[in-house]
Amino acid sequence: MPHPSGETGLAIQKRSRVPGVMITQYVEQLPVGKSTPDFSRKPMAVTTQEGKKAFFKAMVSGEPAPTVTWGRNKGEVDDPEHYKTRYDERLQEHILEILSVKADQAGPYKCFATNEYGKAVCTATLTVIGAGLKKTGQAGGQPPQDFRSMLKKTVVVTRKKQLPPKKEGEIDPKLWELLIGAPKKDYEKICLEFGVTDFRWMLKRLNQLKKERQDEQAKVLEKVENVKQIEVKPNGRAEFGLDMTLWDPNSAINLYKDGTMVPYDDDENSKHCLKKTGTRYVFSIKDPQPEDAGFYQVDVEETNVLATDFQVPAVEFIAKIKDVKAVESEDAIFQCVLSTPLNRIAWSKQDSSLEHGDKYDITVSEDKLIHTLRIKGCEMADNGAYHAIAGITSSSASLIVKADPNGRKGRTGTQTGNQDDLTKLALDQQAKLQKEKDDLDAARRAQAEKDAADAAARAALRDGGDGRDGSGDGTGDGSGDGTDDGSGGKTDGDEGDGDGKNKNLLTDGEDRDKNDDTDKKKKRLRTGPLVPDTVLDRGVQLVSGLSDTVANVGELTELSCKLSSETSEGRWYKNGKLLSNEDGVTIIKDGACHRLIIDCCKKDDAAVYRFEAEGRKSEATLNIQDPPKIDAEALGKFTKPVIIKAGENAEWKLPFSGGAPVNTQWYKDDDELLPGLNVKIETSTTESRLRLTKCQRKDSGEVKIKIKNEYGTTEAISKLIVLDKPTPPQGPVDIMESAVTSVEFKWKPPKDSGGCPVTNYIIERQQVGRNKWSNLGEIPGNNPSFKDSDVNPGRRYCYRIRAKNTEGISDYLQTEDIPAGVLRYPGPPTAPKVVSAFKDCINLAWSPPCDTGGTKIVGYNLEKNKKGTNYWSLVNQGGPITDTKYAVKDVFEGAAYEFRVSAINLSGAGDPSIPCDTVIARDPMKPPGKVTDLKLTSSNYTTVSLAWTKPKEMKGVEDEAQGYYVEIRPIESLEWTRCNAIPITLTSYTVLGLKAMATYWARVIATNYGGDGEPQGFDNYIIAMPPPVKPKFKDRNMKTFVVVRSGNTVRLNINFEASPLPEISWLKDGTPVAKHVTITNSDKGSQLLIPTSERSDTGIYTITVKNIVGQESFNIEIRVTDDPKPPGPVELDQNIPGTVTLSWTSSPDEKRDDRLHYMISKRDSFKRTWRTVADNLFNNKFTVVNILPGRQYNFRVFAKNDMGLSPPSESPMFETKKEKEKFKVNMPETKSLDFESPPSFIVPLKRRTAPQGYECYMSCAVKGDPAPRVTWYRNNISLNTNTNYHITNVCGVCSMLILRVGPRDYGEYKVVIENKLGTAESTMMLNTDTGLAVEEKVFALEEAQRQAEETAEVALATSEKLKDSNFYLQS
Repeated sequence: MPHPSGETGLAIQKRSRVPGVMITQYVEQLPVGKSTPDFSRKPMAVTTQEGKKAFFKAMVSGEPAPTVTWGRNKGEVDDPEHYKTRYDERLQEHILEILSVKADQAGPYKCFATNEYGKAVCTATLTVIGAGLKKTGQAGGQPPQDFRSMLKKTVVVTRKKQLPPKKEGEIDPKLWELLIGAPKKDYEKICLEFGVTDFRWMLKRLNQLKKERQDEQAKVLEKVENVKQIEVKPNGRAEFGLDMTLWDPNSAINLYKDGTMVPYDDDENSKHCLKKTGTRYVFSIKDPQPEDAGFYQVDVEETNVLATDFQVPAVEFIAKIKDVKAVESEDAIFQCVLSTPLNRIAWSKQDSSLEHGDKYDITVSEDKLIHTLRIKGCEMADNGAYHAIAGITSSSASLIVKADPNGRKGRTGTQTGNQDDLTKLALDQQAKLQKEKDDLDAARRAQAEKDAADAAARAALRDGGDGRDGSGDGTGDGSGDGTDDGSGGKTDGDEGDGDGKNKNLLTDGEDRDKNDDTDKKKKRLRTGPLVPDTVLDRGVQLVSGLSDTVANVGELTELSCKLSSETSEGRWYKNGKLLSNEDGVTIIKDGACHRLIIDCCKKDDAAVYRFEAEGRKSEATLNIQDPPKIDAEALGKFTKPVIIKAGENAEWKLPFSGGAPVNTQWYKDDDELLPGLNVKIETSTTESRLRLTKCQRKDSGEVKIKIKNEYGTTEAISKLIVLDKPTPPQGPVDIMESAVTSVEFKWKPPKDSGGCPVTNYIIERQQVGRNKWSNLGEIPGNNPSFKDSDVNPGRRYCYRIRAKNTEGISDYLQTEDIPAGVLRYPGPPTAPKVVSAFKDCINLAWSPPCDTGGTKIVGYNLEKNKKGTNYWSLVNQGGPITDTKYAVKDVFEGAAYEFRVSAINLSGAGDPSIPCDTVIARDPMKPPGKVTDLKLTSSNYTTVSLAWTKPKEMKGVEDEAQGYYVEIRPIESLEWTRCNAIPITLTSYTVLGLKAMATYWARVIATNYGGDGEPQGFDNYIIAMPPPVKPKFKDRNMKTFVVVRSGNTVRLNINFEASPLPEISWLKDGTPVAKHVTITNSDKGSQLLIPTSERSDTGIYTITVKNIVGQESFNIEIRVTDDPKPPGPVELDQNIPGTVTLSWTSSPDEKRDDRLHYMISKRDSFKRTWRTVADNLFNNKFTVVNILPGRQYNFRVFAKNDMGLSPPSESPMFETKKEKEKFKVNMPETKSLDFESPPSFIVPLKRRTAPQGYECYMSCAVKGDPAPRVTWYRNNISLNTNTNYHITNVCGVCSMLILRVGPRDYGEYKVVIENKLGTAESTMMLNTDTGLAVEEKVFALEEAQRQAEETAEVALATSEKLKDSNFYLQS
């Protein structure tokens, strides 16, 4: 059997029929009846608010049944506190629940379905919206918002940085944003909407802005193209989109409207939707309304990628486009007339926009009211519906192209409407708009003259009425009606609506800059003839036409329209058939309004209704719906609660009506009920029954039926009450009294009374130590407390309490052991509070103790203590105080007292309370006066310190100050803030937590028992800053020159001292530093940071620290360089004997580094070492002298800068041959010599003392011919084969090394040398000592160093002595 993890090595990748699901098959051939996992419904992307719950749901298939697991890229989902997975067997859904969504949980989540034959995986994204970003609507069935919890939280709306407002004489910033992302072909169209006719001068800056935006986008996007501005589609949605490829597919994509983030999801039914197809992103707005107009922006992370301006002008179609029939090769023309002038409208066919070009000719009349679409050379492919869209209003018509039977080739415009009619409508609308405009102008002029003229002029104006006020057209005879009511102002056939809607249209279209103040004027001035004579007689016009209507069966509905003439008669048609009052309808004519009323709609009333009057007609469709309905009487019966006893059955029945098919669902407490063992549901086309069997108390609750069909939904709610015995009474049991003769306690009523009230409580008692329970009887159920008076002192009792109702008796609640007759004293009351004090009376009050000791409080004892004594005397000598307040009159004037109180119950007096504050017996004090000598002693950026002098006491006017309050107020605020809640006794105070460089007002108030005195403040405000200090740099050893390798980080830290906070500026070579240079400032220093330096960063950086006291500057030279590149080939030339001239090609870095120079080194064949012959050369030629003949020379040329040397450029070998004379050698006669000699020591062994743990080095020099054999001994034992000793013999120098000297290494060491001519030996003693002091060990180390030097001398001496010896020759 295959392994689920695919250990067989086979992994076949295949796609599912569900998009976005990838399946991996582990076997090559699936067994019969088996299948790999797949998703029948994959999890959908979720957008939710932070803090809410989120659900991913998936349905899987496969045989055997797959196992479903969840995961995510940025963490695990196994934390039960944040994630919960479950399987809903009824719906067969696997659910991942995120309990409380947080921002860091956003991102892609993966769902894995696995069985032994394969694995399926898909991904869904969780988008988290910050608090405050809420959808504008809720889907049906969702629970209502908890507004109470919403009010407890601060709503924070995520906002984007707003565009700067448009300034007078400058280009609107919105125009720049739109042009940055738009294609070049749309420049003219966009500029025209903003009133810019010549945009060529803007191209240079636009290209610069585009480059900056592309650099920002390159950080998050690979590419952006095919940007489409927002436009309304024929389906009623406003859409805009673009193609973009993200570097990170998980990057956040945010939508903003006028700077405010807009939530969206991928559901087309939501208000704002994002659909992603490959790299195409399309945003859409469902059912756009005027409030949806605004400036929309799309950001990836924090980078803007698209901006579009959605404008919704107030416009309607005076004449809509009409169906057109054309023959092939002819031109087809669609035309419409608008109520408001617009520069352009959108034309589309199906969902594709039409642009002006070779195929389509889109034109606009001069008055911008008539818009024309000409389709050139019609073909059969041009058949279909065409749409004209103005704002959010659209008009559609069809084009029918027929084949040309004669095969003619030509272009003839064809349209169903009459061109003259359209022109006439346009002239009418233009005349109306012009009239409105003229009326507004006249009203403004009249108002201006009225305000400016004096009383005589106003009187003349009222008496004139002859047009001299300029309100005429200037060509009349002065008898015009200059004060006509402009609210009429109609010509024949005018709509009479000129004062309302069209006024707004005028403001939006032609007169945006005019003030709306004249909207409040009730009269307007006529200026003369308003429209040409040819426009006055237009015939009957439809002011408002019919509109499609939806009505329910049995309800009343009405169709109405309005004509421009009240005398015109009209006719109504249903599906082309003339209607009259005998056809079951009511036809009413009310002046210009015509109405058709259907009193009780039936299904056969659904039809197309048309109204005609004098050649004008309008039609609409009436759709009849039959939603579910419930009879009122049946509903009243259903809503009554069903009351049964536990174990009985409950039944509901509800008849209904409505169009089939009807679906019914029953719910209990919002959980759907399905047929089961105890649930029986019977449903027919007219009735539904629910039967619940063997009901229990827990089944009580709300029962709801939901009836729905395609036309609507209705609900009915009932209630189920199951009666049962109550639950036990609730604890804890509180002991109210535990006296010698009685015990009293109380409890809480049962949590569930069983559906009916508790009538009685049954009390039982048991004496602790006995097994018998005795019944004490029943008490009424309205008072859950009991007092047992039949108790024995010192005994302990336990009680059982049962609740009783009409259905039975509950289980019992048992108390803990309650003692009787045990002395329990009350706890201490609260400390007495001084209500008022006088010279002969002090009024006190206190609160009862929390612990009463189990019995009632019968009174209180009050004690006093005179300050300075330790004696507490009882105040209430006449008996306990029954109230919680008392007036103490036994006091002496001027004396200070403390008071305490103790509670008394049946057991006696308890512990006393803590004493109250010291109070003096004296009459109330007068408030103190103002403090004096208020001054500021010190300050810094967060604190200020104040000091003052105590105010003087004035008898009867101002008493002594006992404390002080300090208050501050920011200069921009009107409210004072008290810095200390408790009065201070010192005459100084430091105010903390101020804002740096902020300005404050400060004042001090003296206070005592009599109240607060008058405040004393400063004449001027205080600034939170230290004393002024001129800027100065604190580090005396600051570097003025810094060398950095290219690519490394440059970090300059400059510390300074200045007050107030200075302005800090950095310049590079006198200009501001580049954008990649990061400047970090604080109140004590500034840091310049270049994360990755380049050679262009080289320069002199100047920091300037400036405040109101002065300024200081400091220069630092930064040189960014790298290891220099080597110079070019080196050439040699000898012009003068004994010299050689080197020349080389410059290093490539010479042009970029002005400090680069060259260094030359030389090596000859005699000394064989390199030495420098020249340095700091800034040219490319140098002559080397002292060139000796007969020697070979090599030269190296290095490039050198602040970082070091480059690799060398080596010259060819240079040599001048020395002419030699012939040399003749006279060889003397040779004599045979005998060089043999016995062995002997040139340098013998020397005594050594080595510390333990250190190395020891012994050496000697020997000679002899033939070369002697050397043997080392320790204590007469040969060491030549001992690996613990390192023995060498080089050229007669014999040495032995002991790496770590130990106790076993001490003794006599001997070297024996022998050859055939004799033997010689040398001995020495090696002493070791483990107890050397530090000084001796240092001496031993120096001794070891001296040994090494001696060894070197031995070797040198040996070599010199043996130069001429036979041993040297032998070696």
